[in-house]
Amino acid sequence: MPRTLIADISHFLERTRTAVNAELERWSVEITRDPNDEVAAAISYSLQASGKRFRPALLLGAYEELGGRGEASELAAAIEIVHTYSLVHDDLPCMDDDDLRRGRPTTHRRFDVPTATVAGYQMVMLSARVLAAGAARLELDAQCVSAMALELYRAAGASGMVGGQVLDLEAEGKEISLEELERIHQAKTGALITASAVIGAMAAGTTDRTIATIREYGAHVGLAFQIVDDVLDATGTSRELGKTAGKDAAQQKPTFATLLGIDRAQAAANEHTDRAVALLRQHGLDCRILEGLAKFIVERDR
Repeated sequence: MPRTLIADISHFLERTRTAVNAELERWSVEITRDPNDEVAAAISYSLQASGKRFRPALLLGAYEELGGRGEASELAAAIEIVHTYSLVHDDLPCMDDDDLRRGRPTTHRRFDVPTATVAGYQMVMLSARVLAAGAARLELDAQCVSAMALELYRAAGASGMVGGQVLDLEAEGKEISLEELERIHQAKTGALITASAVIGAMAAGTTDRTIATIREYGAHVGLAFQIVDDVLDATGTSRELGKTAGKDAAQQKPTFATLLGIDRAQAAANEHTDRAVALLRQHGLDCRILEGLAKFIVERDR
């Protein structure tokens, strides 16, 4: 990326991370009024862990660059709550059985498995409350709120994140094609990333044609994100990543890194981000931040 764009994206990510973290903190205080509520404590613990907040940044980038004028950080926080729920459940012993997430003990290690499991489910309900509150702050009409909710929970459910996780578990120890691997991660990772950008566009009140372009942009960004994750898992350390490195290999998961090799996988990630940027330009969308966020994916180190 050009140096000026790197500076702009760094500033944008810091600004949006600070705003979304403030909303997560506010909602954490709201739900932990009872000091004896272990599930609420587990939700708060999970939400206040450090993170890239990339999905909220995508929502806010799309919202701001497509004409949104209000404060959408609460809307973006709803996306992060859904993402965090997925991490809590991914880490459970029946799933990836992990001990480290975002640089500290996973939720089921800090509390226990039943508490973490229930906390994950309750985060889905909490995200609906936050989504509604964020939409009310922006004075969005009922039709827009309904469309955003449908977008988010389709992405999080059986046709998206949950369904992709099932396919991912079923693929462990098997040889699968590149097309099959892409199908898994278009659902498991890509669906929520795509929804983040699409919800930002919906909240901005842009046209159906623009939303369709943003959806296609998000699909390429989502695949690029997963490919880079696979490369980092194979090449990074646990300290660098804030989660257990080498976990994919230990669980015999098919990944882009194992299927393509490190260099070809990195090239594939670059290709997807280039296509995402090209889509915006082809449709006349001057979205410097969205272009920069796409490029950020392939240059990140965790």
